[in-house]
Parts: sequence; C-alpha cells; structure tokens
Amino acid sequence: MKPNQIPTFLQILFFSLVVGILAAGTIVEKYHGNEYACQHVYGSWWFIAMLCLVGLFALYAIVRGRLWRRFYLLALYSSAVLILAGGALTALTGKHGNMTLQPGNPVSEFTTYNGKSQKLPFSLTLHHFELQTHPGTSTPMDFVSVVSVDGAETVEISMNKILRRHGYRFYQEDYDQDGNSVLSVAHDPFGIAVTYLGYLSMALGILLLFCSPRSRFRRLLRNGGTSPMSAVPLVLLLFAMGGVQAQPQTLPPDVAEQMGRIYVLYKGRVCPLQTMAKDYVTKLSGKASYRGLSAEQVMSGLLFFNDQWISEPFIKVKGAELRQQLGADGRYVSFATLQQLGNANDGQPTKQVREALEKRALIEGLLQGKQPKLFPVFGSPAGNGAMGAMPAAEPSLGWYAQNDELPITIDEEEYLFIRRWTSYCQQLVVEGDYGALDTLFRKTLQYQQKRADAVLPSAVSVKAERLYNRLTTGRWLAMVAVSLGLVCFAIALLGRRRGAKGKRIVQGASTLLVMALTLLVTLIFVLRWVVGGHVPMAGGFDSMNLMTIAIGVLSLLLSRRSAIASSIGLLCMGFCQLVAMLSGSNPPVTHLMPVLSSPLLSLHVSVIMISYALFFFVMINGVAALIAGGEELRLSRRTSLLLLYPAVSLLAIGIAIGALWANISWGNYWSWDPKEVWALITLLVYLFPILSPKVFRSPRAFHVYAIFAFFSVIITYFGVNLLLGGIHAYN
Repeated sequence: MKPNQIPTFLQILFFSLVVGILAAGTIVEKYHGNEYACQHVYGSWWFIAMLCLVGLFALYAIVRGRLWRRFYLLALYSSAVLILAGGALTALTGKHGNMTLQPGNPVSEFTTYNGKSQKLPFSLTLHHFELQTHPGTSTPMDFVSVVSVDGAETVEISMNKILRRHGYRFYQEDYDQDGNSVLSVAHDPFGIAVTYLGYLSMALGILLLFCSPRSRFRRLLRNGGTSPMSAVPLVLLLFAMGGVQAQPQTLPPDVAEQMGRIYVLYKGRVCPLQTMAKDYVTKLSGKASYRGLSAEQVMSGLLFFNDQWISEPFIKVKGAELRQQLGADGRYVSFATLQQLGNANDGQPTKQVREALEKRALIEGLLQGKQPKLFPVFGSPAGNGAMGAMPAAEPSLGWYAQNDELPITIDEEEYLFIRRWTSYCQQLVVEGDYGALDTLFRKTLQYQQKRADAVLPSAVSVKAERLYNRLTTGRWLAMVAVSLGLVCFAIALLGRRRGAKGKRIVQGASTLLVMALTLLVTLIFVLRWVVGGHVPMAGGFDSMNLMTIAIGVLSLLLSRRSAIASSIGLLCMGFCQLVAMLSGSNPPVTHLMPVLSSPLLSLHVSVIMISYALFFFVMINGVAALIAGGEELRLSRRTSLLLLYPAVSLLAIGIAIGALWANISWGNYWSWDPKEVWALITLLVYLFPILSPKVFRSPRAFHVYAIFAFFSVIITYFGVNLLLGGIHAYN
C-alpha cells in the first residue's frame, strides 16, 4: 500500500501541507464561522487544486504500481479517486436549500443557501404539522409534516424519514408557532452516487486487505514475534480525606430511599426522584453524596430541614477570586454565602460566577416549591408553566410542583393534597414520626400510579435506573481502575525478568480485573440503554464508556500475544473512566434528540471508538518500546503495525458511516465541520506510515511518530469539543 517511486521528501512535504491546511481551516472556522471557511478555505481554488493533486497521486500509484494485479490495492486507491470525484460533482451539480410550507398553500420552488430561487418539477402542499412528544412530557419525540405531492399522494416527512421525488430529497428542518413547516431540500443527482460507490470500493478493498495472503498485514501476521513488554510513565493519583464534622439533619436512610422511589418529571422525562436527587447533589457538590449521606438524604434535608442546610458548606465553587470574594475558607460554601452574589444580569459575570448562580437557583427552586414536579394532574391550565412548551390545545396530563399554577379544573381535595404535601411532610418530620412519613411517600407513589399509569416507566426500567444510579455515584470506578492498573503494571514491569511463574500470576490477576471491569461498564452501558430506550452513544460520557469496553475486549484478545497487555488495558480503561467522569460529571439519562435516533449513529460511534482504542494501544506500545530499547523496538513496531491496519480501516469505515447518517438525516454527507475535518486529519496521520513505509524504516522513528500521532485523536475527541466547537461537539 505505497505510492511507488514517489520521492520520500515529496511524500513528507505533501502530507504535511495537506494536514496543515486542514487544521488551519478548522481554526479559521472557529473565528469566522462555517460559511466563511467553506468559501475562503475549503471552496477556494487552491484548496480544490490540492484535492485534485491528491487524486492524481492516487491515479499515479495505480498506474505506476500496476495495482490491477492486486485487486485490494486497486479498490482502496480507486475509492479515494471516487470519493474526491463525488465531492467535486456535488459541488458542481448539487443544489441545497430550504422551503417554508404553510398549511393549504402549494409550493413549487425552494431557495438555495446562496439565495437563488429554484423551481421544482412538482408542488408540495402542507396539510398539517405535528410536534409529537414523549408520553406524559413536553419533550419532543419527532417532528412530522403531512404533505401531498401535486395535490394527490399524501406522505409524511419526519426526522430520519425523508421524501424522495424525481431526484429531490426533502428533510424536516424546522417549524414555527404558526404551524408552518420548514423543509431542507437536496438535489444531487451524480455526486452522491459516485461518492457512495467510493465508500463501497473502500469497504471492499479493506475486506480484501485482511483476506489477501499477499497483503502486508497478512505477512506481519504470519511472521509473529510481537513484543511482550510495554511501559509508560503516568500520573499519580492523590486522595484526601475530610475532617470529621457534625452532620446536618436529614431523613433516615430507609425513609429517604422510599422518597427516592416517588416519580418526578425531570429533564423532560418521568423518572424516580432518586435520579433527580443524584443529579442535583452532583451538580451542587461535585459528587453524588455528601459526607456519607445519599443524594436522597441531601435533597430531603433541603426540603424538610432547610434551616440547617442553608448554612451547610456543601456547594462547590470554582475560582480562587470568587472564593475570596465570598470569604470562603475552602472550595465549599453554603447557600447563605451564595446569597451574597448579585444577579446574573449585573454586569458581565465570569463563568465561575454564572455557575455559582446556577447552583443557587437550583436550591431556590426547591425552597420556593417550584421543584420537584411530583404531581400528575389532568387539565388545561393557562400557560401550563410546568410543561415548559407550547400550551396544549386540549386537556392533557401535566406534572406540577407544589407551588406551580394548577389547572382550573382540578378538584378541591386534590388541590389541597398538592398544596399541603410539603407542609404535612415537615409536620411528620418535626414529630419524628418517620413511619407515617414512609407511609405518606408510599401513598404518594400510589397516587402517581393511579393518575399517570399510562405514561410511567415500566417496572423493569425503574429497577434498571435505580441500579444504574447506585453504580454510578462518584469517581470510585475510575480511581479503582487506575490504581489497580498502576499496581498490576508496576508488578509486571519489575518482575518481567524474575521467571515465568511471576509473570503468569500478574497476567492472570490483571486479566481477571479487566474482565470484571469490562463486565461492570458493559452493565452500566446496558442499564443506560434500558432506561433511555436508545443505544447510549450520543455524548462524551457514553462514548468513553464504549471506549472502555472496546479497550477491555481488545486487551483480553491481545493478552494471548502480550503478557502485559491486560495490565496496560486495565490502566487505559481506568483513564477512560476518569475522563468520562471528569468531562461528563455522570450526566443524566435523557430522551434522545429526534435526529440522533438512527441506528447508523450507534454504528458510527461504535466503530470510531474501537479505532480510537486501537490507536491508544499503538501509542502506549510506542512508549513502552522506547523505554525498553534494543530488540523491543523492532518487535513492538510489528505489534503496532498489526494494530494499525484494523485501526485505520475502522476509522475510515466509521467516517463513511457518519457521512451516510448525515446524508440521511439532513441531506449533506460532508459539511467541513471541525469534527469531520479532524477525523479526516487523524485518518491521514495514521495512514501515512502505512502508505510510506520507507519513511519509517527506523523502528525508533516509527514509535516516536506513533506517540505524537495520538495527539490528533486527542484533538479530534477533546479539542474539537472544548475549543473548536461545531455541530458535532458534545455539549
């Protein structure tokens, strides 16, 4: 897989130029926007000339290397030519725009994104637009436009369900409060077909690459001799224990646990109160418990013992300047201290001040009876403030907090029950009658089941959610995994020359730990799947869980070839979990956005995460080889190359699947978004040592390159999300 006879310095120069320009384009987009970057960078004559040159290099390699004699290479190089040609045809012949449909008015033209009007060979008439929500909530489940084509055939257009007519594709893009529907329109008669043919050629070439006995991958596999040794210098984790202090009052654990079983409308879905309490406490204090108290106990303290809890320093604030302003002794302050802050509209508050104000608002909502929304009521209130969406046209089920505006049709007995619920709980707390309070919580649950049985989650889903909440409290999983990984790695490293028996013991112990951690994270993954009703792959936290599972499986597979693979895998899994906890703060399970409800998205994320896991192993293997030196450099290079082929292949396939998903979802398979561009950069960075083996004849040079190449993965996953933004960034 190399462009025969192209001078090495030209390969390096051209590769560096392409990667540098692509990276610069993402920075331009960061400061000037996607439209400006597409016009002045990706759509410029010199960028198009560069892409043409890439295509010419591929054609030159086909002809010069007579690749028709090795069909897998012909398919791979041809795929690059076809994908570039498809992109050119899309730019030259494709048309993209949108159109607004008003009920009953036929429309036979659309406006392109550059402002030109284009006629359609038929007309579309909107009958009605429907915003479908998840049962019992106001969270959108789908957006549906019922239209007729030329006044005859009636069809539906919704998210991930497009209308195709005469080469035109119509996607649900937006809507307004007046019932009008906005559709995006795509007409690309040639570009998509050629691009998809390129994807097919790439998939065929990759398949034949792993099957062909003449491929370099198969030769490496036959030669064997992979390295059993790896090493990497890693950070030390410090743990601090807080001093013993008198705890503020709260409910007994069993009563608080019963309170956590009550249903609540939270984040647009009905779930146990335990979930809301866990998220609230995590948001306020940085972890899901406080001084040994569960999240339900902390929330019950705020609800029923607020005179003590408003002076309890359990709210974490960031920024030394803000802590000094509040007169805080450490990182934690009380609600009473937070009340010293001004309002959010006083000047331009810093990020730390805005976060502190948000935490203060969370507690104020509880103290003012605006949260939690425990009471399902059927009616038609004016404005329906509890639902947070457009007023319902007909009476519907809404969820309300104690002091929300209730429906005017509610009967007096139910009205008094809702208004006096917290007061009655507080009375029982003052009397110390926790048995009666437990009974009240059970009756509240029965009331909810009677009123809203049709929209409550299933018993299986509730059990799964409660188990998930118990398994994901704090960062213990990450800390334990990293700590055990460090111990296993250190023992394996120190004892690698002390006999085979010691190696087997360490390898066996680390393998069992990897299996246990893989099963535990898989359980968490499945629980989120059951609770959310969709495959959890749409956020940073979920993708890091998926990478943890992928690394676990890969390390178990590699443990037969490498005695230290399971120790390294355990360490990597721990860091993945640490990143998941630090970046996502264990986010709540929520309904999935309609556009993300596609099996292609799940497949796209899965394939990409597996490729990243393989790149992670290649990087660590390179560090290990440089530390070991000698013969390990050569053996580890062979190991890394064996991992690099499937890693690059999976990344290429993952990018193609993502393009298919984007084209099906909104009619554009490539938009030069920073996430897309950096995924392409990562592909090129790791493809280079495969295409140009002469550049990396030295094993040491190869490993150094593999280590620095991983920075492209870091930028793709973290840099884009944190710095560059774009439509693919995890928010």
